[in-house]
Amino acid sequence: MSHPMFKLAHISDVHLGPLPRLSIRELASKRITGFVNWHRNRRKHLFGDTLDLLLDDIKAKQADHLAVTGDLVNLASGMEIQTAAEWLKTVGDPLHTSVVPGNHDAYVPGAYEKAMRSWYPYVKGDRAPAEWQEDQRIFPYLRIRGQVALVGCSTAVATPPFAASGFYSSRQARETVNILRAAGDAGLFRVVMIHHPPIRGATSFYKRMIGIRRFAAVISTGGAELVLHGHTHLNTLHWLRGHTGPVPVVGIASASQGVGGLKPRAAYNLFTIAGRPGAWELKAERYSLNDNGSGVDPEGFDILAT
Repeated sequence: MSHPMFKLAHISDVHLGPLPRLSIRELASKRITGFVNWHRNRRKHLFGDTLDLLLDDIKAKQADHLAVTGDLVNLASGMEIQTAAEWLKTVGDPLHTSVVPGNHDAYVPGAYEKAMRSWYPYVKGDRAPAEWQEDQRIFPYLRIRGQVALVGCSTAVATPPFAASGFYSSRQARETVNILRAAGDAGLFRVVMIHHPPIRGATSFYKRMIGIRRFAAVISTGGAELVLHGHTHLNTLHWLRGHTGPVPVVGIASASQGVGGLKPRAAYNLFTIAGRPGAWELKAERYSLNDNGSGVDPEGFDILAT
């Protein structure tokens, strides 16, 4: 690539474990279903050392920035949220790490607010108040790093048992369009971060994103160069119609998925962004956990847009 300018790493669905001990009161909610699911399924395949292997490889590749698209925790207990806040500090400083929440981060009513307060340095925009404020609207946010505009959106809402859907509001859509237009006028490469896949049919009905058509209108009207998401625990590539051409929509496997599960092994994407407005170059490289879980290997790359 000519004149490489920015390396952006993307991970998602961290699901930090193990689960802490929960009180009867904490389990007397939707958390009981997640608690059972964790011990029956996810506990067997989600491993902290797998996540560490990915993060070490990302650092070795000298990424300029890390995007984390949600589900840092499992049941959104207070202890989990605080543990995730401490984990973020070990990953990187807020200048080089951007987070958007997932459905597990808003697992029960009240959890979303606790998580955003605790993770605030990593979810606030460049012009947001320095300190968390009650009833503050965080999303969408804008962070500018070099010639890259990182636009964080949220689909995280508390849902009933056996549901994992997300919601993208009309208010958020209007504000996202304005941000994208302004960033485009400023000559920036626009990356939109969101948890749920904004693609119809990308996941089952009870896990879907409500507001997919609204989000598609945002991208076609406001414009973007790249959309990143998680939620499905799959390595995927879809496309949305953009303001001037097709926009790649990229999903990634869970960053904690070990060997032997039904879903793909843990992986991260590394995007190299170069060029200039009207002539951007975007290279995507995927790195995943190897067959024996001892390291991270490349899976190849694609030029997604020029």
